[in-house]
Amino acid sequence: MTARRSRGDGGLYWSESRGRWIAEVTVGFSPAGKRIVRKASGRSKTEAQRKLKEILRDQDDGFAVAPRGYSVADAVNDWLTYGLSNRSQATRDKYKFLADGHVIPALGARKLVDLTADEVDRWLAAKAKELSTSSLRNIRSILKRAIDRAQARDKVRRNVVLLSETPTGRTGRPSKALTLAQAEALLEAAADSTLHAYIVLSMLVGARTEELRALTWSHVDLAGNPDANPPVPPTLMVWRSARAGGDTKTRKSRRTLALPRRCVVALTEHRRAQAAVRLAAGSSWQDLDLVFASAVGTQLDAHNVRRAFRRVVKAAGLEPTEWTPRELRHSFVSLLSDAGVPLENISRLVGHSGSTVTELVYRKQIRPVIADGAEAMDRIFADPRRPASEPGV
Repeated sequence: MTARRSRGDGGLYWSESRGRWIAEVTVGFSPAGKRIVRKASGRSKTEAQRKLKEILRDQDDGFAVAPRGYSVADAVNDWLTYGLSNRSQATRDKYKFLADGHVIPALGARKLVDLTADEVDRWLAAKAKELSTSSLRNIRSILKRAIDRAQARDKVRRNVVLLSETPTGRTGRPSKALTLAQAEALLEAAADSTLHAYIVLSMLVGARTEELRALTWSHVDLAGNPDANPPVPPTLMVWRSARAGGDTKTRKSRRTLALPRRCVVALTEHRRAQAAVRLAAGSSWQDLDLVFASAVGTQLDAHNVRRAFRRVVKAAGLEPTEWTPRELRHSFVSLLSDAGVPLENISRLVGHSGSTVTELVYRKQIRPVIADGAEAMDRIFADPRRPASEPGV
């Protein structure tokens, strides 16, 4: 007679309905007191015994609670649902789009415990034929972070994505900078646009688009203090952004910048125009103190900014599909570099942690030289409506 297994050693029996040996172990209890049972099956008793030993070993190591059928799709969807709570909706939408389009269709049906590094390598290699290197990094990051979360919850022993490298993908459209002639044409075309001050600040101050969308009037000083010693020029405090939580991209991104005269004029005119919009909106206006706001005072959407920007680009005689608002920041770096501003000064102006980041991101626009931010921009973009010797507003 076969000896009965000890309590906790699991069970092994033949299932007539399935025609297989079944191994099962109670691995714990739910909060409601219901047993959590792990099962495995094999064509032979030996195979079922081997799987039973694996379950018991996992239980001893603390990995037995996860269901055997937990898939890559389960892990990715769990991360999308619960792992991005502190991210903006735009970020969550971006990751879901990439996961639904590239991760889940290719790997989603695979059991997480059975996923191998070789399968991840083959998946990334196939995606490298259709995606840019940046997109490849993103989809690899989604899979890695989803498995990190699953691993922290004892649903898998290790993260096989750590054994893979991101391959080089297709060449994406490189960012570029406007020439001085193109920049002047764009500023002229923007003069009658509601985006005029936005474009002027992007080009002449180099703020990120998400920083400008979150800019408030309380962080803008159009007068300065000329009587101070030394005199304080008009300034722009880049202390917030449209990112989740309102923080700037990095600690170094939080900076206060002197305003070129052309920016002061543009912002003064913009403030007057916004007062008229506010009056027309009446009780519908939401007083959020935003410098760049919608017709009812709310924060501008990035898509709306891009659409309005394309209209200005077209009016300037440029191809709208070839330029984006972020390339005004690249143009800022290029024009300052051409005007003689040292790389170290440019990196501080754009809010980078060091000149290495600036050189890496904007290396095609960098030309090593000597001068300073707002003063150099005043030389480059002399306000055609104001003599160069006249002080700011």
